Amino acid sequence: MVLIRIDAVIASEKVSMVVDALKKVGVGGITVFDAKGWGKGRRSQITSSRGTGSYIAEYNARNYLFTVVEDGLVDKVISAIADAAGTGSVGDGKIFVTKIDDAVDIGSKQKGIHAI
Repeated sequence: MVLIRIDAVIASEKVSMVVDALKKVGVGGITVFDAKGWGKGRRSQITSSRGTGSYIAEYNARNYLFTVVEDGLVDKVISAIADAAGTGSVGDGKIFVTKIDDAVDIGSKQKGIHAI
């Protein structure tokens, strides 16, 4: 079996929907953290505290999540993320797929597929 890492950058408000979708397709674990960045999507307009001025935010608030799965789950995971996070708009996010050479569970010392 081949291990595949799937990384996704998604809108922060979509995280709970994506996590639920990943659980439904059988993903055993994920890591999620706050991120900020910019891409093709529009950045937020921020108004000053008095409402007298505004500016475009340098970055958008996003969440970055990743998981490692068996190669047989990859298409289901990609579909789950895209369906749960997508709105059909520019700026919905990105998914990246990478092969993993090996994985080691620190506690059990198991390697490969047994580590995930």
